[in-house]
Amino acid sequence: MLEHSKTWINFNYTCVATAYVMLALAIAYMPVDLATKGYIAMGLFFLSGSLVTLVKTLHDVRVGTEFTTKLEKARQEKILNEYVSQ
Repeated sequence: MLEHSKTWINFNYTCVATAYVMLALAIAYMPVDLATKGYIAMGLFFLSGSLVTLVKTLHDVRVGTEFTTKLEKARQEKILNEYVSQ
């Protein structure tokens, strides 16, 4: 698996932080009442949580699939080695 550099990781953190700050400023200066701003902020909060959950779930599925594939390959290799050594 490819390891990411610290620069790349920091760049991504910076992008996410910048996006949240820009959205917060946009909501704060939006010419609507406080209830509408709160509703939009709650939507942003729940969208962020859902995205984190989705990314973690997809990562877990991929890691599980990779582990299962490695396990199946090891099992097949063991069977082949036992067959060849007979």
